[in-house]
Amino acid sequence: MIRRLFYMSLGALAAVWVMRKLQSLHPNHLARRAARGAAGVLEQARDFAGEALEGAARREIELRSRFGLDSVESHHTYHVKDGR
Repeated sequence: MIRRLFYMSLGALAAVWVMRKLQSLHPNHLARRAARGAAGVLEQARDFAGEALEGAARREIELRSRFGLDSVESHHTYHVKDGR
C-alpha cells in the first residue's frame, strides 16, 4: 500500500515537472525570454559604450593638458579629396 502511494506520488510529481517543462517551451514563452535577453544585452552594450566614451574623453583631457594642446591653436588646413 505504501509502495503504491509512493509510486503514485512520484508519477504525479513527474507529470507536473514534465508539464512545466513543456509550457516553458511554448513559442510565446520562448519569444518573451528571447526579448528579455536581447534587452539585457542591449542595455549592457549601452553601458559599455558610455563607459568607453567617458574613459576616452578623460584620457583625451589628460593628454591635452600634459602636452599643452589646449592653449595651442591649430593653423593646419587639410585638403581632402571627395573621391570623385
